[in-house]
Amino acid sequence: MPSDKKPEPEASTTPSKQTVVLLLATLADTTWRLFAPTIGGLLLGLWADNKFGTRPWLLVGGTLGGILLSILLIYVQIKRIDKGKE
Repeated sequence: MPSDKKPEPEASTTPSKQTVVLLLATLADTTWRLFAPTIGGLLLGLWADNKFGTRPWLLVGGTLGGILLSILLIYVQIKRIDKGKE
């Protein structure tokens, strides 16, 4: 005896427009936090090396400083997101 019950429709797995916009905004925020300090430190170090003749030490130092600043900015971003979940 077959059942006359229709299967219930599955919930939509398509993200809402608001979710997509929030995800893209978070990606853009993270991207600038990664690349701006690193590229800025690299360029500042390159300029300083050319000015003071210390090649490649200030370039390396500027790049490492930019990377450290990027790590700090991402850490602050993650803490801010975690704080918003509470």
